Amino acid sequence: MLGDAMATIGEPRRAGNVEARGFAIEGPVLISVRRFADARGAITETYNARDFAAVGIADSFVQDNQSISTQIGTLRGLHFQTPPHPQGKLVRVLRGRILDVAVDLRRASPTYGQHVAAELSG
Repeated sequence: MLGDAMATIGEPRRAGNVEARGFAIEGPVLISVRRFADARGAITETYNARDFAAVGIADSFVQDNQSISTQIGTLRGLHFQTPPHPQGKLVRVLRGRILDVAVDLRRASPTYGQHVAAELSG
């Protein structure tokens, strides 16, 4: 999740241009990255494998999707993968804002059935 925290816990972990905060549910991480601006515009490095690993994010992101919602209030689906095909999600908002919700569906988890949320904006 990239954006502003609603329910993060603990101190942020920092490496390079990345700041990461955990949630009460193991797994989701709120990531903030630095933006560099000058007279020409701005640039943001949204992913750096070395920096992500240094803040404890070891997932290998193998797919990049972009969706466009044209109507306010659009609801997108719940995504869930089970082993041996788990897949980390990296969510970013380019324009507007969303409420990103993570629900713990792991039956053996102590936080099973609980959720965390963060408002992401761009």
